[in-house]
Amino acid sequence: MAFPGWDRLLDLAGWRHDTTSHREKLISAVGATIALLLVYWVTHLGLVGEGALWVTGSMGASAVLAFAMPHGVLSQPWSVIGGHTLSATFGVACLLWFPAGPWVAAFAVGGAIILMMYCRCLHPPGGATAMIAVLGGPEIEAAGFGFVLYPVLLDTIIIVMAAIAYNSFFEWRRYPVALSRFQIARPPGIAPEDLQHALKQMESFGDVDFEELLRVVDLAAQHARSDGVAEQDLEPEGFYSNGLPGESWAVRQIIQITPGWGGRSGRIRYRVIKGVGEGGTGICKTSYFLHWARYRVAPIGDGWERLRSQDRATPTKV
Repeated sequence: MAFPGWDRLLDLAGWRHDTTSHREKLISAVGATIALLLVYWVTHLGLVGEGALWVTGSMGASAVLAFAMPHGVLSQPWSVIGGHTLSATFGVACLLWFPAGPWVAAFAVGGAIILMMYCRCLHPPGGATAMIAVLGGPEIEAAGFGFVLYPVLLDTIIIVMAAIAYNSFFEWRRYPVALSRFQIARPPGIAPEDLQHALKQMESFGDVDFEELLRVVDLAAQHARSDGVAEQDLEPEGFYSNGLPGESWAVRQIIQITPGWGGRSGRIRYRVIKGVGEGGTGICKTSYFLHWARYRVAPIGDGWERLRSQDRATPTKV
C-alpha cells in the first residue's frame, strides 16, 4: 500500500519519471567516459597537484550535460565553452586582485553567474570552475590568466568536439541541437500523453521539467489563438469553428448577442450547425464563446472555409 502523500512528497523532491531506455543510459555513460579520459590526460600534461584534479571534476559535470542531455540549452557548445572560460577568467581575477578571504570564492561564483547570464552561456559547471580558480592552489595562482587558456579552454573544446563526434553516430542524437533532424510541425489537439510519447521517442533528457513543458505548450497554444476571433468579430448569423480535429470539431452559428452591462459579461445564443452536438442550441458567456471559437468560417458547397479577420473577402479553405 502506498504511503499517503507519497506522490506529493516525490513532487516536492523533484522526482520525475524516466523516459530513457537502458541503451540510452549506456550510450550517455560511455560517451562521457571517453571524453573525460581525454580531458584527464590533457589536463595532467601541464598541470599538477590538486588543481588538476579539481579542473577535471568541473569538466565531469559538463560531460554529464553534453552526453546525457545533448539537446539541452545548458549543454550547447557556447554554454560549455563560454560558461567555463568566462567563469575561469572572473575567478582568476578575484584570486589575483582581491585579498585572500573566505568570501572571495563565493563572490567569484556570484560574479560568474552574472557574466554567464548576460552573455547567454549559463552553464552550471562554470560556477564550479570559478570557485576552482580561487581555491585550486598555488599552481593556478602561478599560471594566472593562462589558466583560462590551459587547461580550461582546451578542456572545454575537447568535450565539445568529442560530443559532436560521438553523438553523430546515433541518428536520434544531434549535437549541437541546431543539427537536429527533428522537424517541428503543428499537430492539432496535442495532449499531455502525446508529449510523454514524444519524449520517449526522442530518448533524451531535457532541461525543462515535464510540467513546465506543458505550460510552454499551453502558452504557445494561447499565442496561436491570439490572431483568432476577437469580440469585434462576433456577428449575429456568423459561423464559427473550434478548429479541433476529428469528432471534437464543431461549427456554431450565432443567433443572438446580448451585450454585458453593470460589469457583467455579455451572452451569446448559438446553434450547432455541424460536428459534435449538431442540431442543438445553447447559450454562454461571450468570454467562453471567444475561448471556444478558433476562427470564423463560411459555408462553401458541402464544406467550410476559414475567413481571416484581415481579409474577410478572401476565405482560406480549412
